[in-house]
Amino acid sequence: MLSIYAEVPDIQEACLDPDVMRAVEQVDFQTRSIAGVQSVQSVAGMGKVAIASNNEGNPRWAAIPGAQRGLQPGSMAYSQSHGLVLDGCQTMQILVFLQNHSGETIEHVVAEIERILAGVDQSKVQFKLAGGNAGVMAASNEAVKQAEVQMHGALLGSVALFCWLTFRSFRAVLCIITPLAIVATLCNALMASFGIGLKVSTLPVLALGVGVGVDYGIYLYERMQHELAAGKDLRTAFYEAMRQRGTAALFTAFTMSVGVGTWAFAPLKFQADMGILLAFMFLVNVFGAIFLLSGLAAWFDRSARLVKAQTRPAPPLAVASRRKAVAQAASVEG
Repeated sequence: MLSIYAEVPDIQEACLDPDVMRAVEQVDFQTRSIAGVQSVQSVAGMGKVAIASNNEGNPRWAAIPGAQRGLQPGSMAYSQSHGLVLDGCQTMQILVFLQNHSGETIEHVVAEIERILAGVDQSKVQFKLAGGNAGVMAASNEAVKQAEVQMHGALLGSVALFCWLTFRSFRAVLCIITPLAIVATLCNALMASFGIGLKVSTLPVLALGVGVGVDYGIYLYERMQHELAAGKDLRTAFYEAMRQRGTAALFTAFTMSVGVGTWAFAPLKFQADMGILLAFMFLVNVFGAIFLLSGLAAWFDRSARLVKAQTRPAPPLAVASRRKAVAQAASVEG
């Protein structure tokens, strides 16, 4: 249910004002034609029924008269006991009952109601959105949609900052961040495919997937960095990273995916949706770290070596033995 509030602060007994009631009737009538709306209840609609009832039920009388006297026969509909008016009709509400509470339906209905209210040309009454549980859901969905971009930006930005502080390389940051951004986009596509709406309860799950998925990329790149610094080529460095860290990463990803994947059979829809989403994120993140990270590293390594090889100084014993050999060779020649 969604509520539209009509405020008439300057008129006492606004239910007896034809201009106000016709404005409420206009909103009532046009809202009924919106796709996704099941029924609408307002004081204007109840007033028309009451007026017609006092005139032998003739449907021709089911209208808003043009004078205050004509509205008085419908006074039974203006009672506060019906829950539609307050303070002598200075505050009225129009109840809109929806066919479902999906995010698409609520967004469409709210957008259409805003368009209808913008077309009401009546200065005596002010319409405001929106109350009821659907109104609260609409407000929260708008806030979540705005927070999604901020959350992903802050999350990826913080991960990029700490990766740069750790590896001191922008190419390393791109190798780790790019798979995460792609997997986050794929998660939104998965949510659309399975009808999982972006809500207050699902938004933190996306952040959880990014936080867990970044570990795989860091594990593999850290090992690759050590191997490249030792003078090995990228192919050998990636092989050593997979040999030392790949098994643990795959085992962790598969174990976590299977564990949360069983939630898909739960009777609670939210738990089932989260099981599908988390299993997808845990599994795809590790494959993104294995395939995309290595591909990006190979591409960056073509122009310049990704990590410079470090020349290790010879140990003191080796230097002394080398000097002794040189001195013996010089004495033999002399």
